[in-house]
Amino acid sequence: MIQDSVTRPRPILWSFRRCPYAMRARMAVLSADLAVELREIKLKDKPQAFLAASPSATVPNLQAGDLNFDESLDIMRWALDQSDPHGLLNMPSIGETLIAQNDGPFKTALDHTKYATRYPDLNPQSERAQASDFIHSLDTRLAKHPFLTGDRPTLADIAIFPFVRQFAHIDRAWFDAQSWPNVISWLDGFLQSADFQTAMAKISVWEEGARPYLFGQVAE
Repeated sequence: MIQDSVTRPRPILWSFRRCPYAMRARMAVLSADLAVELREIKLKDKPQAFLAASPSATVPNLQAGDLNFDESLDIMRWALDQSDPHGLLNMPSIGETLIAQNDGPFKTALDHTKYATRYPDLNPQSERAQASDFIHSLDTRLAKHPFLTGDRPTLADIAIFPFVRQFAHIDRAWFDAQSWPNVISWLDGFLQSADFQTAMAKISVWEEGARPYLFGQVAE
């Protein structure tokens, strides 16, 4: 990958640091030992180059040669298809089911809880209870093994933990007081990992003509 980057432009990953979808895309790039140009944007002031790249005008977006990926899971799978030294794609089918539950009902209930003022017709306590049901289901799985699908992390863990983080950070004291100790330990393991610290490093907002910010394998 390093040799290729000399002759070909590096892939461009448009991102927003606090977005959980972008977090998991960055985590996959790091797990794959790839190198990309990371471009941080402001969601309230999206640059024209980003809008031209992303059909949905949402982060993350990845441009890699003639390829354009506008969904975080597609970016994750693309990165790991290039290189998967930790075997994250070697995942039992339950992993796909968990990701679908996370990205569907859980994310909906999470948004209704975190942004309750946007949904005045909904009961935020009921929405938090629905989100909590998913967390409890994860805790039951994590009581049996250290990661969601077994004894090692897979795509499911990397895809889901940024959203559990977002839910936890609505009220971390409340979250830590709940009866899901296995989820708390699992989540904190990722939050304390070197990859997550790298993925969450603060960088300047991208501007046209700015020096590229290299992220991943050759970013050190």
